[in-house]
Amino acid sequence: MKTHPRHTVPPAKKIAYASPAFALAVVGIPVYVYIPKFYTDVVGINVALLGYLLFSVRIFDALTDPIIGYLSDRTTTRFGRRRPYIAAGAVLLTVAMAALFNPPHAGPAFETVWFGVWIYLLFLFWTLVTVPYESLGPEITFDYNERISLFGIRDGSLIAGTLAAASAPALMQWIFGLPGSGAGERAKFFWISVLYAPLLIATAGWCVAAVKELQPRTAVSTIGWIGGMRQVGRNRPFVILLAAYTISAVGNNLPATLILFYVQYVLQSDLAEMFLLLYFVTGVVFLPGWVFIARRTGKKPAWLASMTINTGAFAGVFFLGPGDAWIYGMLVFLSGIGFGATLAIPSAIQADVIDYDELLTGERREGQYIGWWSISKKLAAAVGIGAGLSLLGMAGYQPNVDQTPQVQMMLRVLYALVPSVCNLLGIVIAVFYPIDDRRHREIRTAIGQRDAGHTDRGPLAAVQMKT
Repeated sequence: MKTHPRHTVPPAKKIAYASPAFALAVVGIPVYVYIPKFYTDVVGINVALLGYLLFSVRIFDALTDPIIGYLSDRTTTRFGRRRPYIAAGAVLLTVAMAALFNPPHAGPAFETVWFGVWIYLLFLFWTLVTVPYESLGPEITFDYNERISLFGIRDGSLIAGTLAAASAPALMQWIFGLPGSGAGERAKFFWISVLYAPLLIATAGWCVAAVKELQPRTAVSTIGWIGGMRQVGRNRPFVILLAAYTISAVGNNLPATLILFYVQYVLQSDLAEMFLLLYFVTGVVFLPGWVFIARRTGKKPAWLASMTINTGAFAGVFFLGPGDAWIYGMLVFLSGIGFGATLAIPSAIQADVIDYDELLTGERREGQYIGWWSISKKLAAAVGIGAGLSLLGMAGYQPNVDQTPQVQMMLRVLYALVPSVCNLLGIVIAVFYPIDDRRHREIRTAIGQRDAGHTDRGPLAAVQMKT
């Protein structure tokens, strides 16, 4: 291996790398929110069976992340380690999406099996694409500042894709004048698959063709699966980053789960979708500014500032009530200013801790780190959904009626107070993150010295982090 010098990644290459994130967002809100209701209300699957299948596939999905990451780290082809997975996985994902979005007219038993088979394959193929795809990012450039821009564009594309995917069902219904009947719902998902199938393949193909893997393949790992997990635990910067991000993400998933409940029953407003749109659009609009700030001040100060703004504004939501919808809108806007950076900057930081792992192990193991990162994100989402809805039910929530003061207080606590506390705790942990621009240069220099033949402990000792 060799240390790559600082260089500027061409904008076209950054956009090519970011483009699949836009298309991959279809395996987000449409699958998590719209597809379950479609299969219960239109296709006719028993809701309890569907719930069991969705719960089991979440566990399956979490288990496959580190496995696919580990396999992609050890793959050797003339096209690199990541790109064959991205290309093949995109085609398979497209097939699974088309099948899941277009179930046949059959009996309940067959339709249940159809859903079970294709939802499992969809998440398997999604992992087959996303883990190698995200692992490719840290290999594109080893430049500390270029990574800020690269991951800012990628995660901005993801946010924009989430917005587009969330709007797709209503947009298809409006464009084609579809009725609200079962046939109209089936046609809606047919047209979504028609739109996203070529988009997935085209963006993945563009990424694979335009982005070359700069990091040459090392010899097959001698660390092994168990040893690799132990080494991840010894990477102190990664442990700090993962802990801060996960705790914040648990808090951030509560508002995502409860926004419809909070706006309807606490604010007594029907503008929840507009507020959600405002939050995402604000995050995208202000993300370039955060990239600029991070390049000037460093990643850690910018990350801490974005979390502080995101949390500080949102904490005021706890004190709102009926008639405060427009005050809530202003707080959503202010909180959204920091939203994009809370996604993009940790991704750029993660690339730096993978470099530190290379210094410790002599190997590039992006796949394993991205795999554990994915588990963390999915665990945070599961905790947010499970805890939020369970506690709401324990408080006495009843659908479609005026809620008791106890339920409204529980909504305020879960929607605003708990996320703010989680983010504050995440900020406190992130303060101890040790890698800045100077230390990252030392890490890359030490790797270069070792690869040049310095086999003593000098390069490693120069930047050793306490464990």
